[in-house]
Amino acid sequence: MTATINPVLFLQADVSSEYMRQHHLTPQEFIELDKKHNILHFLEIGYEPFHLTGVRGVVEEVDAYIRRREIDTAAQQDA
Repeated sequence: MTATINPVLFLQADVSSEYMRQHHLTPQEFIELDKKHNILHFLEIGYEPFHLTGVRGVVEEVDAYIRRREIDTAAQQDA
């Protein structure tokens, strides 16, 4: 019996590691950021286009996603 790696989990792990490295985050800090912005879910639902993109490109997408969420949250608080 051969083990199969879930490709979504692999992407999530790969991107999470690179995100932490680029942003100098500890795993705990990344977990808190994920709780706030649902990063792992974002990676799961975006798997199809993301798995064809390099990890650094996906990290840029995560940064853009977080910025959009923060802008949306600020706009809702101002309304």
